[in-house]
Amino acid sequence: MQIFYELNHKHKLAIALGYFDGVHIGHRAVIKSAVDFAKKNNTKSAVITFSDHPYCYFKGVCPKYILTRKEREKRIASLGIDYLYELNFEDFALLTAQEYLNNILINYFHPISISTGWNHNFGKNKSGNVDYLEEQTKTYNYKYFKISPQKINKEIISSTEIRKLLNKGEIEKANLMLGQNFSIEGEVVKGNQIGRTIGFRTANLVYPPELIELPYGVYSVDTTYGKGIANFGIRPTINGSNAVLEVHILNFDKDIYGEIININFNKMIRTEKKFPSLDALKQQINLDLKSI
Repeated sequence: MQIFYELNHKHKLAIALGYFDGVHIGHRAVIKSAVDFAKKNNTKSAVITFSDHPYCYFKGVCPKYILTRKEREKRIASLGIDYLYELNFEDFALLTAQEYLNNILINYFHPISISTGWNHNFGKNKSGNVDYLEEQTKTYNYKYFKISPQKINKEIISSTEIRKLLNKGEIEKANLMLGQNFSIEGEVVKGNQIGRTIGFRTANLVYPPELIELPYGVYSVDTTYGKGIANFGIRPTINGSNAVLEVHILNFDKDIYGEIININFNKMIRTEKKFPSLDALKQQINLDLKSI
């Protein structure tokens, strides 16, 4: 997959529109629609999106994301997209729906198809929507695919709902909607090394500040090096103050400082709490490990 940060001319594409934070099951259906149509018509597919969520422009502050930009790129690439355009939303914010469709999408891509979610809107004051895209198919000679809402247990899958679930620690339900685990990738950094003094050596990572924060607590995880147990929080038992993500990897004792590892969250085991002593913390960790 090629990634572009500015417009260029790539004609006769099957394109998918959306921000795609999380690249959840609903997003995948939209992207798959473009990929499949491109393959059937012997052409290329593209996702047209923005480097930052439009919310950043309108509110002056960005929302907490489900994925880092790098991870979003990787997940989109895994779906077979040929081109990814990550554009600056500010450059297009004042365009009307007609201007955006004609001057940008048609002019640069001459799409043979456009795929969006069922509630997609675009253009100044959200003047364009799925009905508008359907109406313009004859004018611009493209096929339009409006992807119906995808559901889990009768609930519509959305990035907003997934953020709420993650914020509450409902990892398993969020993972179902995502279609894969909520994950964090980061460099292993040196901590205060207290874990090894009680028999639980940990790999410490800086929690990406742009991501939605999980509740402080203990989690069952899978890592690059195997199963483990993670604690995200301020570590009140040792009078910590800054939030840290630390992971104890089962049956693993190698030095991996400076390495980039991936942490996949399976479920929340318990919330973080202060213990009267390190020995009491050690006993609780042994209990937590039985919940993995």
